[in-house]
Amino acid sequence: MTMYELSDEKFDSLITRAMDELPQEYITGLQNVAIVMEDEPTEEQKVKMKLRDNTILLGLYEGVPLTSRGNGPVVGMPDKITLFKHSILRIVHSDEQLFEQIKRTLWHEIAHYYGLGHDRIHQLENRKQ
Repeated sequence: MTMYELSDEKFDSLITRAMDELPQEYITGLQNVAIVMEDEPTEEQKVKMKLRDNTILLGLYEGVPLTSRGNGPVVGMPDKITLFKHSILRIVHSDEQLFEQIKRTLWHEIAHYYGLGHDRIHQLENRKQ
């Protein structure tokens, strides 16, 4: 199976475009969150997420969700949202699919930052369609 090809710069520009198109109240609420791109999940991330060999991880939120924080300021490293370029490219076949998948994955990981679990995220995604 051939993978859709894309430069890191183009992928990064699509992440920026997706950020611009998502509801801005969710974006402006992100505080101390780094949004990064990697080719693949690290071995540490795969172990942490208990991924099987055939599982594709599109994105990952690493941090403390807002709903689990106390009232004080968060000190230390920023939370991190990672989009996995090669994972996303494996499942898309057009520019339009690529952008929509980046946007969907980014929204999904931002939802984790706000404390939403997978069940609630899937309910919201199904309601949008």
